[in-house]
Amino acid sequence: MGGRTIKHILIALPELNEGHRERLRAAGAGNDIRFVEANEVAPADIEWAEVIVGNVPAPLLHEPGKLEFYQLCSSGADAYVAEGILDRRTILATCTGAYSQTVAEHALASTLMLQKNLHLYRDAQRRHEWTDMGRVGTMEGAVVLVVGLGEIGCYYARMAKALGAYVIGVKRRASEKPDYVDELYLTAQLDEVLGRADVVMSVLPGSAATEHFYTAERFRAMKRSCIFVNCGRGNAVAMDVLEQALRGGEIACAAVDVFEIEPLPASSPLWDLDNLLVTPHASGFYHLPATVERMVDICVKNLAAYLAGGELMNVVDFNTGYKK
Repeated sequence: MGGRTIKHILIALPELNEGHRERLRAAGAGNDIRFVEANEVAPADIEWAEVIVGNVPAPLLHEPGKLEFYQLCSSGADAYVAEGILDRRTILATCTGAYSQTVAEHALASTLMLQKNLHLYRDAQRRHEWTDMGRVGTMEGAVVLVVGLGEIGCYYARMAKALGAYVIGVKRRASEKPDYVDELYLTAQLDEVLGRADVVMSVLPGSAATEHFYTAERFRAMKRSCIFVNCGRGNAVAMDVLEQALRGGEIACAAVDVFEIEPLPASSPLWDLDNLLVTPHASGFYHLPATVERMVDICVKNLAAYLAGGELMNVVDFNTGYKK
């Protein structure tokens, strides 16, 4: 904590109401607090701050030497662990857990939409065509492979299991298998189970280790009837590789919320694929009111804990980009 008793705290959180602000003021009581909209943060604000709460544009940071603690409002930290952004002595924490429900429910809704051909029926509706789209799938008895069994992956796995799926989880570090997961493997073992999946749901974070994780070879290893859902990071899948897998019938269809280039360029051929459901990185935003409440809860608790010298949640390892 250093010798200072009064900290300069910059709060740049979205969607705040006065009740949220009061909770943040209470957590930082006795310190100098400045509320600024994230897109209005100036270099002078960053130079002033010893604590930042919220995602200010990463290029503004330039390793600010005074910054002791940075509490992100996102679950991902990839933009902030890059070289030249934050001093490695800065404690960095995320809002992992705040987005679990909204992202997992979006992923499940996308899965069911594709299983039931609802995307095709919507297309037919726009053409004013009364067309039966044929056979559909079900979660009952489906093998669902969740790649990235963190907070979001676990939430999705619980819902899939409740609908009768056989759930296989893949994660980076070994841990005890949750009751709602039938089999658990390490990331290095993915290729052993990839070909068994009827649904592959990916929530991998963005890092050097996950860039272009889903290679052409891995798509070819999947069942031709497989549904691929990506609500993690866009860099896990090269867009040309995804296009080839869908055009070539290597997988049946996909629902993708994240892309290597965002916004997805209007000229991208991905827009025109009938077997691809595109959403604009909307699964983890603040459309679900409960997400904002969870985000504020985490920020309030971590701010209070930092100022009191207590234990912090979701502290990030700069070397891996993952939670420690």
